Amino acid sequence: MNKKVLAALVAVMVPFSLAACSANGGDGSSDDVIKFQLSMTDNKSSNYYQGAATIAEEVEKATDGRIQINVVAGGGLGDERGTLEMAMNGDLDIATAANPIFTNWIPEMSALDQPFLFDNAEQAHAAVDGEVGELIETAASEKGLHILGYMESGFRNVFSTKPITEISDFNGVTIRTMQNKYHMAAFDAFGAQPEALPAGDQFTALQQGTIDAAENATANMLASRLFEVTRHHTTTEHAFVYILIAMSDKAWNKIPTDLQPVFQDAVRRGAEAQRGYLAEANETAAVSLQAEGVEFHETDRTSLVAAYEATSEERGFTFDPKWTAAIDKARTNK
Repeated sequence: MNKKVLAALVAVMVPFSLAACSANGGDGSSDDVIKFQLSMTDNKSSNYYQGAATIAEEVEKATDGRIQINVVAGGGLGDERGTLEMAMNGDLDIATAANPIFTNWIPEMSALDQPFLFDNAEQAHAAVDGEVGELIETAASEKGLHILGYMESGFRNVFSTKPITEISDFNGVTIRTMQNKYHMAAFDAFGAQPEALPAGDQFTALQQGTIDAAENATANMLASRLFEVTRHHTTTEHAFVYILIAMSDKAWNKIPTDLQPVFQDAVRRGAEAQRGYLAEANETAAVSLQAEGVEFHETDRTSLVAAYEATSEERGFTFDPKWTAAIDKARTNK
């Protein structure tokens, strides 16, 4: 090869070689940063996004900026089920999804879908922070997922167009619920007519009179502006819902071994902070909703529990004994 041509080729190739070294982190530059995407369906004004943002902050701080998380809110990457599938396939770094979504792949988790499972949030936390969490994490690992932590939407209450103060008031009420046979069975037991609708359709359905009620965390009644079409809130606390933070094994394996426990602890701190944000959001929402003219009602939870338990026995609902034992242990937490 002509010496002049060879020299020209070297002059061209050297910068590319240096650039490649830099891109692979060979010089300790910003290209060493490991970047992950976290998907969520809730928007940026929600306490759930606030929790995810705190997770990102905690991770960046704990790893001295070596790991960064970009939170994609508002369902920008897909719905809960779709993004969870993406994570299982290694096509998404981190998905967030409510625990009933996971039962599509981990049927034993349906034990957590039971209404009136916990008397208070402390029991619910003891479950996923203890043996129930260990069962979830073991089962998820077999699906290509690493469970990083547990945020929550917590206890769900009823929002209705008419007052509901006792179980008989549920008679004939058409209520939007999650697509969950245990939740729907509970409202059947109360005498209501449960109807599974996408969350985005419930405002219009209430407005048009297609349904008479909905159920969710109190903060969501305010955030979704359902108070504009429902004027009554009944505290039932009929179900407790977690939001799991699930990382693909492919993404987890990108984290250096020395940073994995640091990363894990940081995510869990952020998830725990979200629990506090939710509690604050529910308290603030109650004040704001009452200022908007929403009436708050209590009901006899004992009669609701008894009605559901009778229906559960009649329908023969059973759950994995190992999971039931772990849940029962958490329920001893007062």
